[in-house]
Amino acid sequence: MKILHTSDWHVGKVLKGQSRAEEHKQVLAQVIEIAQRERPDLVIVAGDLYDTAAPTPEATRLVTRALTALRRTGADVVAIGGNHDNGAALDALRPWAEAAGITLRGSVRENPDEHVVDGVTAGGEHWRLAALPFLSQRYAVRAVEMYTLTPAEANQTYADHLGRVLDRLAEGFAEPDRVHLVTAHLTVVGASTGGGERDAHTVLGYAVPATVFPGNAHYVALGHLHRSQRVIGPCPIRYSGSPLAVDFGEQENVSSVTIVEVTATTAARIREVPVPGAVPLRTVRGTLAQLAEIEPPEGWLRVYVREQPRAGLREEVQELLPRALEIRIDPELVPAPGSGTRTAQRAGRSPGELFGDYLDSRGHADEGVRELFDELLEEVEH
Repeated sequence: MKILHTSDWHVGKVLKGQSRAEEHKQVLAQVIEIAQRERPDLVIVAGDLYDTAAPTPEATRLVTRALTALRRTGADVVAIGGNHDNGAALDALRPWAEAAGITLRGSVRENPDEHVVDGVTAGGEHWRLAALPFLSQRYAVRAVEMYTLTPAEANQTYADHLGRVLDRLAEGFAEPDRVHLVTAHLTVVGASTGGGERDAHTVLGYAVPATVFPGNAHYVALGHLHRSQRVIGPCPIRYSGSPLAVDFGEQENVSSVTIVEVTATTAARIREVPVPGAVPLRTVRGTLAQLAEIEPPEGWLRVYVREQPRAGLREEVQELLPRALEIRIDPELVPAPGSGTRTAQRAGRSPGELFGDYLDSRGHADEGVRELFDELLEEVEH
């Protein structure tokens, strides 16, 4: 059978005030074109279909149309909820999804069998997919309790709970004449973050070892980390990565989907197919004079300015580089904590004096900023 694995669409993403809607339309159109060309038997979307738990109607239309178009290629389509998605809201779409022939699992249900999806390809290859949406710490404990496994104890970790849940979902993986698959939205220890993931859900407490996955799985399709990569483990494990760079921290990522070819008796053959439809994200550095001389690169820009802070600097940079979405003083110019002038003692000092000391410690010599602070302070106090 052939599988197309994608994840982390983040439809509805706004980058520094700039909508990515048109880019998402182009990117998802390319994913659909890849599916039409590759003719997979199964498409797996491993979470974070949306960028926010309250997607706009436009974002919802785009996601549902993309899933429908993928289904129309003849592939079975299974999508799970990620940490950015509203699991309950995705589950509310299940009647529509089922009518369209799409399997949608937004959150963990009381019956674990709802997370085990069986299918057979046109060529007669039987497959079984354990589909686990994102679980928070609290709901991981609840899921363990719902599935009547060993009672959760206070000292058990998030990884313990995830391992128990996956063990329960993979109980039927012993059959030798079936392709066994897992999809989940989580962080695996040792994998590289892509740069745009939600920090709270990539910290060590949320990371699980690769050993939580069953060794007899033919392929594990993961979402959450935005960089396409293989993970070393007891079976083939892979993040497909996001099909577009979600934030500037991901500008070096290669956007792609993963194609997997596998049978019940042969190992998975894996390859990446690039998805180049999104506007690239670039970072440029320099003084105003240097920025004025460069040929603006294609794409959305993050600009590190090698100038001392002053009023109007942002506007000057924006005039030179209209596609600059993020403008910052170059971090190399910002003094380290504790450097600069002696830290002012707060006792007996006026707000204006303290603010002046702060500006001095940052090398900020613009008197207009001090005057503006004094005017604002006077308005607040009176």
